[in-house]
Parts: sequence; C-alpha cells; structure tokens
Amino acid sequence: MAYHDVEWGVPLHGDPALFELLTLEGAQAGLSWLTILRRREGYRRVFADFDPIKVARFSDKKMERILTDPGIVRNRQKVESVVGNAQAILRIQKERRSLDDFLWGLGIGPGDAPTRAGTMSKRLRTEGFRFVGPTICLSFMQASGMVNDHDKNCFRYSEIDNLPAQLLRPPSV
Repeated sequence: MAYHDVEWGVPLHGDPALFELLTLEGAQAGLSWLTILRRREGYRRVFADFDPIKVARFSDKKMERILTDPGIVRNRQKVESVVGNAQAILRIQKERRSLDDFLWGLGIGPGDAPTRAGTMSKRLRTEGFRFVGPTICLSFMQASGMVNDHDKNCFRYSEIDNLPAQLLRPPSV
C-alpha cells in the first residue's frame, strides 16, 4: 500500500532509477510485486545500485555469487539479463545520451498504453534488452508514471494528473 501511495505512477527519471525499475519489473514476471518489493534492497546491493557501467562489467564469477544471494529472486535467466540490459543501456547512452530520453520517448505519445507498451517492447528487444515483453513494458510505464493508470476515484489519480507538465517532458534527443 505504501508503494502505491508514494511511488507508483509518479513520473520517474534518471538512468539508474529507470534501470532499476525495468529490472524489477522483469524480475516480477511470474511472481507477485510484493515478492519483488521485499527484495528491492537486495537487488540494489547486488547490482551496484543499478549503475549500468558497473553492472555491464560483471564477470561470470560475480554472476555466480549473485545467484546464491537470498536477497534476490535467483532465476539465472533473469539475473543474467540484467548484465545484458546494462550493456544495452551503455550503447543507448553512447548513441542517444540517456536511457531516460529513450524510454520516455517510447512511453509517451499517441496511441493507447498497451499499444505503446508493445512498441516499447519491440524497440527494447531490438536494442538487445531481455525480459521486456509488452506486459512488463506496460507495468513499467504505469509504475514510472508514463501513463496515469490510477483509478479515477483513487486519491492519487488527481495528484498525478495535476503534476507539472515538465515532469512528463518529451525526449531531448
């Protein structure tokens, strides 16, 4: 409930924060969000606070140690995807300046949220990301505030809807 009342749906910016959320959304596949929230600190610890430069350099030996850590969900494919996704982020940063601009450029704009999520999923997979299917991308867009999916009767709906427009800024690239 605290996550909903404070974080969910608030526009999120910054490459490490978006990398973290995308990782957690991917880790959640097949699990409950509460399971992942309870392990968020573990994910931050083992994945260097989601610094893509550090994570992209993780060795196989480091990955094997991470897979024994009870502070995360120890699914090999999901854990290995984080390193590959960090490498994809570095390529995006080299070509386009920031993951923030790239993701927000995919997440906002014309069309309904599920259609935009499908487009985001395809683009991320083209860039080399894993665990970024359309359902994960839609959840990511909702959680990161790219769409306001609070129920219109929820107190957070109007709070989010009335945030300054610059929080939903268009990409700078």
